[in-house]
Amino acid sequence: MKIQTFSILTGSEACNARCPFCVSKMTPPHGIELKEPQVNWRNFRKACLFARQSGVTTAMLTGKGEPTLFPAQMTKYLQAMADLEFPFIELQTNGIHIYEKWEQYDEHLSEWYELGLTTVIISVVHFDAERNREIYLPHRERYIDLPCLLHRLHDKGFSVRLGCIALNGYIDSGGKLEEMIRFAREHRVEQLTIRPVNAPQDTRDADVFNWTKEHFLTSYQFESLKNYLRLNGTELMRLVHDAIVYDVRGQNVCLTNCLTLDPDGKDIRQLIFFPDGHLRYDWQYEGAILL
Repeated sequence: MKIQTFSILTGSEACNARCPFCVSKMTPPHGIELKEPQVNWRNFRKACLFARQSGVTTAMLTGKGEPTLFPAQMTKYLQAMADLEFPFIELQTNGIHIYEKWEQYDEHLSEWYELGLTTVIISVVHFDAERNREIYLPHRERYIDLPCLLHRLHDKGFSVRLGCIALNGYIDSGGKLEEMIRFAREHRVEQLTIRPVNAPQDTRDADVFNWTKEHFLTSYQFESLKNYLRLNGTELMRLVHDAIVYDVRGQNVCLTNCLTLDPDGKDIRQLIFFPDGHLRYDWQYEGAILL
């Protein structure tokens, strides 16, 4: 059985963005609240060992909220796994806190780099700042200066991935994907991931679910993305759950989906460690639990 990623939930459900497709609001809390949680470090160690013994090479610090709101806890996680030497350790973030409080996070990022953090994944929905503002910061006049943040992260030595959620009306065609790729290449982004928005079958929040469903890509739009990559890219590798990595004129692009469970049961896409000590392999189903 293959396991692709070891996801580590840091922080809480607290977030500084207002994404209308918020996955956290649609999936069970599994013990995570708005306050900073107490971490079961014993079980975290066991989860790390299981991941390493299962051949996992990538550990990802993420959250049901925004993980960078609790930088001290992120440092503790990195310290706790330092001797296990995961080849790749990633941080998934909306980037807002890092950019707006750069003087504070400059020091944190230097420490995280020394503790093994390799890649910072910035969540986006578009190459245009105004379109990103509509989704992440609709209550503000401006979005962050994303090119500036990318430049600063590169200067710190990090690889950067843009994790683009594809929405109807945003990145929903081959032409718009081409513009997204051009933006990534212009700003030396090492990896670009395109993932159509999705929603769990059972949801805690009907409003979020309905907005998300209204912004699903149509089958025609998704085929447009796939066809663009087939015609303009060179296939490099296939990952679990039918994710395909392409080279498009020198830009790494991965087209994937949001599925966690493999229908034939051969692969586990990700292990998910929750601060209360539980180890799961799906966000939605409470029965998908190992520890």
